[in-house]
Amino acid sequence: MDEKTWHRRTQVPLMVASLLYLVAYSWRVIGDLTGPAHAVMTVVLLATWAVFIIDYLVRLSLARNRTNWFRTHLGTLAIALIPVFRLVLLLRVLTRVPGLRPSAGTQLRTQIMVYGIGAGVLLIYIASLAVLEVERQAPDGNIETFFEAVWWACVTITTTGYGDYYPVTAPGRLIGTAVMFSGVALAGIITAALASWILERAARNNNDDAEPATRGQMRQLLAKVDALGGHRPDGDGRN
Repeated sequence: MDEKTWHRRTQVPLMVASLLYLVAYSWRVIGDLTGPAHAVMTVVLLATWAVFIIDYLVRLSLARNRTNWFRTHLGTLAIALIPVFRLVLLLRVLTRVPGLRPSAGTQLRTQIMVYGIGAGVLLIYIASLAVLEVERQAPDGNIETFFEAVWWACVTITTTGYGDYYPVTAPGRLIGTAVMFSGVALAGIITAALASWILERAARNNNDDAEPATRGQMRQLLAKVDALGGHRPDGDGRN
């Protein structure tokens, strides 16, 4: 079995495992579980996490060029570390408009926008759960409910930082740092996609005479010139 076959056969089970991971983590944190219930949810989390780690290692071992595969599949590594991000792939249906054949650039920008927004929403949700879990029991903690945690995650990912809620523990501050850097990265990616779309729309509205020729157009022009040069009359070549 090669890497592509393994990946194709494990897509649905991994999507189910990702959803199970999200449900178990949400239940454990929001429900503030203790005792056996907490232990069961923790086992579910570890089991689903192990599934993603094993999947990543198997795909890496089946790859023909492991070094190249590692470099070109950093997103797969991110999903293995945070399995819930695999749910972003469910948004793929939103990047396809029936009956339309967008250009490669438009399709890429659409995917960036949809996946970026989806990843941002999931990041806010997961960060809210994580910071609530580590801050709720802190002696000086001020993030005590899920809604407070969501508010904190929203103002942090947008780098607004009102300061009404903030982490006081070391793990909470690490989570906050990751959310801030992720928010800056997502904002940059989405802004670049929007800027590219605006430039393309502006270029379409300009006069064709003002547009630079592409390499393909130059090749076509040179081919026509060569074809004309080849049709010369017999003799010394003079008209």
